[in-house]
Amino acid sequence: MSALVRFRLAGFLRTGRALAPVLAGLLTLGILYGGGRAQPAEAYGVSAVVLFPVLAWQTKVLLDVEPDVQRRLAVVTVGPAREYAAGLVAAAVAGLGLVMVALVFPWLVGGVTGPSLPGERSIPAGVALGLWAHLLALPGAVALGALASRVITRSAGYGVAVLTCGVVGALVFGVAKSAVPWLAPPLLPTARALVGPLPGSTALLLSGWALAWAAVVLSGYVRVRARRA
Repeated sequence: MSALVRFRLAGFLRTGRALAPVLAGLLTLGILYGGGRAQPAEAYGVSAVVLFPVLAWQTKVLLDVEPDVQRRLAVVTVGPAREYAAGLVAAAVAGLGLVMVALVFPWLVGGVTGPSLPGERSIPAGVALGLWAHLLALPGAVALGALASRVITRSAGYGVAVLTCGVVGALVFGVAKSAVPWLAPPLLPTARALVGPLPGSTALLLSGWALAWAAVVLSGYVRVRARRA
């Protein structure tokens, strides 16, 4: 399976398809940090929210690079489970690369600042919480991008519709007064939690929520693919 993961990542990079999501991510981050400086944890919490659609789109692009016939050959060669997993792992690895860019970028443009008042988080603590926030956003983004991929939607138009509805739903259902916040990944709740002190129970709740949401969406992806096999 590792060979198939490397193969898909190589195809994603060598065809130049990786360039568009990276540029979109940099543009989004540039606009975000152009408004002023903020504490690392607070800035990264918002960064994870705005990068969610970019990460989901990057996943869709990566999974759509491989021709359908080649994908069927991979299923026959390594089996359905490994073929599904290889695509998702490759998307997660690519997503981690973009997350690392998001963690470094604000320091290059002066978008973050260290503690200025007693009791504020240290820079290492803020960076650690920022990494955690992005890692919470990544599984849901990979799951949504997989659900919007061509192998599921069968057309570019339907794929864009699924991606758009998923991103809009994540923002609409994630607001504080939503009656059904569990329908969305905890993007906005995580960003709000990083503004002040973060209790351990809240961190565990948000982590479980993010993983459970991604697992439900991925189960739908696997079911549809298995039904069409």
